[in-house]
Amino acid sequence: MLRRPLIIGLTGPNAAGKGEVAAALLRLGFSYHSLSDGVREEARRRGLPPTRENLIRLGNDLRRRLGPGVLARRVARRLRGRDIVDSIRNPSEVEVLRGKRGFVLLGVDAPRRLRYRRSLRRGRPGDATSFREFVDKERRENSRRGSAQQLRRTLALADLKLTNDSSLRALETRVRRVTAALIAASGGAPAARAPVRAARRPETRRYGRTRRSPSLPGRRPRAGRRTTARA
Repeated sequence: MLRRPLIIGLTGPNAAGKGEVAAALLRLGFSYHSLSDGVREEARRRGLPPTRENLIRLGNDLRRRLGPGVLARRVARRLRGRDIVDSIRNPSEVEVLRGKRGFVLLGVDAPRRLRYRRSLRRGRPGDATSFREFVDKERRENSRRGSAQQLRRTLALADLKLTNDSSLRALETRVRRVTAALIAASGGAPAARAPVRAARRPETRRYGRTRRSPSLPGRRPRAGRRTTARA
């Protein structure tokens, strides 16, 4: 029997835990895709370092020149079965991906102070070094311009939400329960642990030490506790 497609899109603010959710889904056999991959490719083409500020600026430029759904359109062609689509930051990207059968938008969030502390621990280039700077960066990532990042508006479109304010173990348990419910609702076979090939295997940071991610691109958020469904 053919598996019905299930495409889980991830959205949420900086350091909320999207990377850990994606890692849990990879361990269940999903394939990983990120809208940020196209932006990183553009940065390499222009000879720019892939800092957070550069990626935001280039992503906004691509949306302005080629339409706000351009990054989602590029990824949509590669979606085949059970897929993760990370780094969804604009409502037009959600609109494009909702055209794919089996798409569900999962929002990941956490209290702002907690996200700031996680951001400090991971120490990625371009991350804020003070809480005030962290808040200012978030404000700029919630533009009213249709071609720019609109994280809060995108999060409001989520079909399901995870509040990521507890342990990694609790987060993985919630991700497994949500995934099992989605697969059951689609009439598909249960998800199982499986070896997965990721498009990229960059480094992530945890508590000041650099480690190699076994499964997905570079961010090191923390864990989650509560799942809420949206009608």
